[in-house]
Amino acid sequence: MATITVSIKDEVNNEFREAVRKKLGHGKGTIGKAVEEALQKWMYDDEQRKIAQEAKEMMNKGLYSLKGWKFNRDEIYDRNL
Repeated sequence: MATITVSIKDEVNNEFREAVRKKLGHGKGTIGKAVEEALQKWMYDDEQRKIAQEAKEMMNKGLYSLKGWKFNRDEIYDRNL
């Protein structure tokens, strides 16, 4: 387990602590749990943005383009008549 010391604005601190109290209560370690959850969400959101950006770049390069591909109704529904 690591210890991180950060400086944040008093207003953000007060709002965060109030939100933690409403969600997790007054128990020992609730601030740490909330900070850990917030950091995990931040990392997840950042990774999702990267994935979306890479997909957008691939689409713009035409890697997943259907240009020139001909298909019929049977192929769409994966049917063989």
